[in-house]
Order: sequence, then C-alpha cells, then structure tokens
Amino acid sequence: MSMTVVRPEKLEVEGLVKRFPARRKHEPVTALDGIDLTVRAGELVCLVGASGCGKSTLLNIIGGLEAASEGRVEVDGEAVVGPGADRGMVFQAYSLYPWKSVAQNISFGLEVGGVPRAERRQRVGVLLEIMGLTEWADRIPRELSGGMRQRVAIARALAPRPDILLLDEPFGALDAQTKRVMQDFLLEIWREFTTTIVMVTHDVEEAVYLSERVYVMTSHPGRIAGEVPIPFGPDRGHEIRRDERFLDLRDELQETLVDQVRL
Repeated sequence: MSMTVVRPEKLEVEGLVKRFPARRKHEPVTALDGIDLTVRAGELVCLVGASGCGKSTLLNIIGGLEAASEGRVEVDGEAVVGPGADRGMVFQAYSLYPWKSVAQNISFGLEVGGVPRAERRQRVGVLLEIMGLTEWADRIPRELSGGMRQRVAIARALAPRPDILLLDEPFGALDAQTKRVMQDFLLEIWREFTTTIVMVTHDVEEAVYLSERVYVMTSHPGRIAGEVPIPFGPDRGHEIRRDERFLDLRDELQETLVDQVRL
C-alpha cells in the first residue's frame, strides 16, 4: 500500500502588510495587504501578477531585505528579521562583482561566512561543474553571455546551501532562446539540489512550465487573488507545452491577469 508523503512547510507568510510612507499630505501607500501563502519543503512556487502588484516587494520581505508593516514571515518556524544564509537571492540584473572572477563571485558568500578555504574550493568546484562553468572559472563577468552570468549568480546563491532560493525575474532580460535554456537549467538545479524555490515572474507560460503551484497577485494594493496547482511532475520537459492542460492553465492565468488590470 503506497502512502502520499506530505512535505513540511518551509515558508509561511501570514497577514503580511507593507505600507510606504506618504509624500507630503497624502496617505501612506499600501503596497501589500493581507498576504497569506505557504511553500512546502522542496517545492517550486511562482508568484505572478501585473507590474506594480508588489511581487518583488514581497520577495524582498521574505529575503529579509525589507521589513513588513504588519504580519509575519517564518522559515522553518523561525521569524525572518533580516537577511540570512538560509535564504539565497538572485535578481534579474545579476548583481555580480565585475572585478572578480567567476570562481571568486561564487565563493564570496562563503568567505564572508567564514567557511574554511579547503571547503570553499570544494563547494565552488562542484558548483562550477554542475553549472557548466569550469572552463570559465577565471573569467570576469563582462566576458560571459547573459545566460552564463545568471548561472554564476545562481551558483553564488546556492554556495552557502540555503534552505530557500528566492528568484526575482531571473530570466526577464534574456532573449527567448536563452530563456528556455535557463528554464530547463533551473529545473535541473531544482531536481539536483531539492532546494525550495520561490520565483517572481510576469511570464505566465514560464510560471506554468516551472511551478508546482502558482500564486496570482492583484494590484493596488497587492493581494493574493488565487492559488493554482500545476499537474506536472519534476521531470517535465518541453513536450508539456503542447499538453492541453498546459495550454488551458496558461490561458486561464493570462485571462485572470488581464481581468485584474481592467479592474
């Protein structure tokens, strides 16, 4: 008799509100209002919504880069009060140190964290191999393509072995072909490291292709409009883009976002 394994909650957000101070005599701006969401261990979840709905603000609060006005964020039952090694972040703009080599960029967080040199070398070597960057280890970022720079950024985020990987539009600046390659690469990383991933994207098709679940956000203020389970396993490939369920989910989510913009 088979049993379904229920994965424990890794991330929990409850009653989250974010207000920004008013300018002059205006009322404070509420960017996020009453956000509730959970992400289970080893899950890949996407947040989608129109521009200005607060997706990136929410991710920054989870990452500890911004403080919430109300509510709570917990990772493994511990309150998030600032940045931590348990959460790795990757941004659209790469944020690599231009004067450091690929290997040095990946190693940076380990050095700051006081990881011994021998262990740093071992971890960086493994990541270079997994990312297909070994022969580029001594190059600096300007010598790399956009896709390769993003691989370095992901490797750097993974080096401290975080519990959660937070991705903010990581492939938004890439051309269509490179974007597809990087999407498949992310799926490989997810399977290899079994890392919990929360990803912000405005690309509905990308969200359906990558996710186990999608949270849809409304705008002004940002709220959770709905949660959509995605019925494809981790070993998915491009053939699912022709699956009727994929096409229906893509169209349903796209129409939901269009309706939100019209409101």
